[in-house]
Amino acid sequence: MKLILIAGGPAGELPDFSFFPEASYIGVDSGTLTLLEKGIRPLAAVGDFDSVTAEEYEKILAVMPELARAPSEKEQSDTELGLEKAMTYRPDQVILTGVTGGRLDHYMSALHIMFSYQQKFPETHFLLLNNQNRIRFLSPGTHAVEKDERYRYVSFYPFAEEVEGLTLSGFKYPVTDEAVPYGTTRFVSNELLGHGSVIIQSGSCLMVESSDA
Repeated sequence: MKLILIAGGPAGELPDFSFFPEASYIGVDSGTLTLLEKGIRPLAAVGDFDSVTAEEYEKILAVMPELARAPSEKEQSDTELGLEKAMTYRPDQVILTGVTGGRLDHYMSALHIMFSYQQKFPETHFLLLNNQNRIRFLSPGTHAVEKDERYRYVSFYPFAEEVEGLTLSGFKYPVTDEAVPYGTTRFVSNELLGHGSVIIQSGSCLMVESSDA
């Protein structure tokens, strides 16, 4: 099962949903309204809905009368509530979108909570996606990767702990058994040539695939 969580970021950052014809959706706060406007009824909706007007909230309730509104003062972010709900469906893949535009603190929060959930649920594949980038976390081990024409550039960063033993095969700039320390830009804007692999000996690696358009 593939689940896509739509948060309330700018509409211009959202990916093309036609790439995911088999996906189901969860609305996060005003992302619920975005889904309904696209004619998509989500499996569920979560959040305090402080970013929608009273009239918009009534529109959401008209379609989803079972909706339970979260309190505005809470310890969890709306995105975390969305991930918590998503895992009750035991999905194979969870995609977060609508979280990279607007406030940078919201983006950083989404990135950190996605990392936490990837650690808790290693059998589920988590992605953070917008119309230009695809982000995922790589754990120690060997990861087969394949060139996607939508994402020309591939970059690697340490996350939570430094990465040791990075080996890139099938890339324009291959490396063997390298350390990826904090603060380096050496592993930015590589290019995958076709089929390749990423090997990590230890640490948590953030892999960012990007396009210029």
